[in-house]
Amino acid sequence: MFLTKRSKYALRALLFLAREQARGTILIQEIAEKEKIPKKFLESILLELKNNGLLSSRRGKGGGYALEYSPEKISIGSVIRLIDGPIAPVRCVSQSAYAPCEDCLDEKTCVIRYLMKETRDVIASVLDKTTLQELLQRENKLKAEATEGFVFEI
Repeated sequence: MFLTKRSKYALRALLFLAREQARGTILIQEIAEKEKIPKKFLESILLELKNNGLLSSRRGKGGGYALEYSPEKISIGSVIRLIDGPIAPVRCVSQSAYAPCEDCLDEKTCVIRYLMKETRDVIASVLDKTTLQELLQRENKLKAEATEGFVFEI
């Protein structure tokens, strides 16, 4: 499973909105500039997130996008599934987009399928347990650790 650029951009935009949640709605232009996401691409991503209930939007002065839920209620797994579809390394273990392998002799005894199912379960579990809030906390910790040890002299 590879995370698509679309999912990465969606997660970065959601993290930005979570970071700036106290400000209310945020313009697409600001998100695009701060997160270095092409504006047209971001528009389609935010519209998809809005149409699926993760974001709210407001037009006009003071308009823009905002999170519909608090960051601790938005799982990373739900965002990735929304944008990219199933979290499965092969289609024969997908829970929502199952398709049999063309070259599999016996699905019930296929050890490769069994391994891929275990892999899917572990990845899905981590992504489903991780929320936007947890990513924000990790981000803050990483930034603090990155600046530790730096001595600024004037």
